[in-house]
Order: sequence, then structure tokens, then C-alpha cells
Amino acid sequence: MASRRSTRLAAMASSAKVDPAPPPPAHTAPSCKRKAPTQAAVPVDGAGEVPSTPRKRRTTGDAKPPKTPTPAAANLIAEEAHTQKPKPAAVARLADPSRTNALLRSPKTSRIIAAQAPVAAVPSKLATTTTTTTTATILEEACAHLIRVDPRMKLLIDRHYCRLFSPEGLAEQIDPFEALCSSIISQQVSGAAAKSIKARFIALFNSPPPNPPSSQTTTAPDTDADTDDLITAKPTFPTPAAVARTPLPTLRTAGLSQRKAEYLQGLAQKFASGELTAQELADAPYDEMLAKLTAVRGLGRWSVEMFACFALRRMDVFSTGDLGVQRGMAAFVGRDVARLKRKGTGSNSKGGGKWKYMAEEEMEEISGRFRPFRSLFMWYMWRVEETDVSTME
Repeated sequence: MASRRSTRLAAMASSAKVDPAPPPPAHTAPSCKRKAPTQAAVPVDGAGEVPSTPRKRRTTGDAKPPKTPTPAAANLIAEEAHTQKPKPAAVARLADPSRTNALLRSPKTSRIIAAQAPVAAVPSKLATTTTTTTTATILEEACAHLIRVDPRMKLLIDRHYCRLFSPEGLAEQIDPFEALCSSIISQQVSGAAAKSIKARFIALFNSPPPNPPSSQTTTAPDTDADTDDLITAKPTFPTPAAVARTPLPTLRTAGLSQRKAEYLQGLAQKFASGELTAQELADAPYDEMLAKLTAVRGLGRWSVEMFACFALRRMDVFSTGDLGVQRGMAAFVGRDVARLKRKGTGSNSKGGGKWKYMAEEEMEEISGRFRPFRSLFMWYMWRVEETDVSTME
């Protein structure tokens, strides 16, 4: 009798273990979130009830190349224009390292302008090699040239992608008037201050016309301003004519000094009168363009060099006066820049003295080997301190 009872109890115990409770899903981590009423997984498309606290999404980097560590003025020049339309697909165009490769937008008419080929080109070895160079291939050709000249450049090129001269970079439309104004605005101020002043400068010509508050009437532009600049959905950079006829006190309300306001107005007058044009900046030889722009009040040699490189996308520009380039080149040739006292490394260099990591003559000699792609070489000299140059052997 006892054995029958024990057999019956054993059978009842075994039947109770037939449907054990399912273990919790392996992917479910302990949390304080309210669980769904059923064991079905929450749909990934958000259908049905969702937890009261949304699940934290895992963020991933966009793998975009870092910004160029150039001075604030150069960064501001390279920014997209406020009148930039949606970027078109990059269409391959003929490119020339010694000429303007950017698509310029006329400050007066917004017409797109590209550099025109010389009327009477003298046949030369360079001409035969550049006829097949396009905006889709010029960066690749330039990088290959830099590596042929100095194999140590490969490490820099592999680690840093130069979007400035890439097909997508050369497809951007640049307003030369805005780029030069940005250069003037950013002089002797921090990058954040320059952006703030530029935004307020643009706002002067984009005030909402219907019933503006009385407190803002003192900072509004004069009543003769172009209505096209005022009635717009997005802030647009003013035309040269609008800036030229705006009183200096009004320009100064954007945070400009008296001198910078005069510089901007003088530059605007040259564009408005036709003394400076986008077509001329696109076609002029580099030395001619450099001489004409440095004659404008407020534009020094460094500002024009940065404009030629970042705005016009000329690929054979080199600035010996840029401290970042000096420091990068000193490190590139194997010097301990931390121990340099910035007093000029050459006693025979003109203007030597303070704030010189390397003599200008030596910089010219080294950079000359990388012609006609010195702009790209200069861009990588800004990148040297982000790379362990001790491995460049």
C-alpha cells in the first residue's frame, strides 16, 4: 500500500515538471522599465505600446573626417554660404592646379561662374598633362604626386581625407564677396566671436518686414535696402550694393569696429562698381589676383592666400606667414617644436625674429618640391600635429 502511494506521488511530481516556466530572454537586461503584458517582443517599428521610458539608442560615429585645424578666419571662409542651394551632384569638370577650380556665384546675379580656359594657351608639357585632369581625379593625382616627392606623406594622406579638393568639395558654390567679408570679420577675433558677428551682420539685411517691433527699428538697415534681401525664407548674405549704401553706424550695430565696417563697405563698393568681379577672380593668374586683392583695404597677404586656397580652391597656394604651417613643417622635417622658441631658425631671413618656427627661405625651398599642389601640401602641414610624425620613415 505504501509502495502504491509513493508511486502515485512520484507520478504527480513528474507531471508538474512537464511545463516549466520559460527562462527569461537572454537579451533582456534588468531594468526598471514597465514590462509588456505579453511575452511577445516589442515591434522594432514602434507599433503597439511602448515603454514609458524610451530605450536609449546606441550612437555611432559618422566617420567624417575632422575639420581642418586652420585659423578661425580660414574656417569661416570655408563655411557654406548662406545662399547655398541644395548641393547638386558632383559633375566632373576640367581642373587645373594653377587656376581656380571652384564654382563661383556672382554676388550681383547669383549666376554660376567657372574659370574659362585661356584663349591662346602655349603648348607645354604641363598643358598636355592637365587636359585630362578633372575635378573627379585631381585630388587623387595630387596625393600621388605628394607621395612621389616624399614617401613620408603617405602616412598623413592615409589618415586624413582632404574634402576641400575632393569632387564633392569642388562641386560647392562659393560667393567670393561673402568669403572676403568673412575674412575681414574674423580678423583678430576668436572663431566663435567671428561667427556671432557674421550672423548679426547678415541679420541686418534679413529683418522681417511686416510690423517689426519698435525696439528693433534702430538696428534695421536703411529703407533703400533691396527688398529681395529683406523678403526671404532663409537668411541670405547681402549683395554688395546693399552693403555699400548702408550707413557705417548701422553696420557697426552687428558688432563690427569702425575700421572693419569701413573695410566691408569699401570692399562692397568695389564689387558693386565692377572693379572686382567673380569672373575676374576665377580667371586671373594667381600673382595678378594676389596683387589686386592686397591693394584693397582690410585684406592682407595671409587673408588673400587663405581666400585663394579655401574659396577659389586653387591648388598651388602656399603661405609662409602662417604659424600653423611653420610649426607643422618644422615637425615634418624632424625638429622638436616643443623646444623651439619661435625666434626664427635662419639668421639671414628677412623679418626673422619673433614668432618664427622656420625661415621663409627654407619653407619656400621645401614646399617648392611639391608644385603644383602646394595647397594640398600646406593642408597636410596643418595636420602634422595630429599624426605621430616619428613614424614617418
